[in-house]
Amino acid sequence: MPWLIPDEHQEEVEAAREIVLRRLDRAPASRAALAELLERKEVDHRVAQEVLDRLEAAGLIDDGAYAATLARTRFAEKGAARRAIAAELRRKGLGERAISGALAQISGDDEAGAVLALARKRLRATRGLDPVVRRRRALAALGRKGHSQAVALDAFERALAEEAREVQGPDGH
Repeated sequence: MPWLIPDEHQEEVEAAREIVLRRLDRAPASRAALAELLERKEVDHRVAQEVLDRLEAAGLIDDGAYAATLARTRFAEKGAARRAIAAELRRKGLGERAISGALAQISGDDEAGAVLALARKRLRATRGLDPVVRRRRALAALGRKGHSQAVALDAFERALAEEAREVQGPDGH
């Protein structure tokens, strides 16, 4: 039964499919990352596209869901700013549509709350140090999370004012 014997193309497709499925078994990945993996493994471009198209149609590759999960994780666990998350998603080869969908789940209020919480944390960690050092360290930490200088400065000033009120006590002394 010669029709049951896979031809060379089908063998290449199965080999590429196995490479992708093994990679996806470890962790989700973007289509671009999987395409790059197949390229490194020297899989024919047409075979790679066929495999990726089939897996995408089956729902095993979903750049929108991957971007949304990554954005939620980076924001919740690291307090990363939307612009830092967008930059990471672009580095991972995700398209603007997936990126904008992922960032839509983080509101401006969420981001403002997160940057304020980070500023408070940095101030607690530097209590007792010179005020200039505290400011520099807090602003640097917020900048590393991707927050703009203006947003970081505003959050730092608000956290510093809160800290001053705590030190003074409820009666202002």
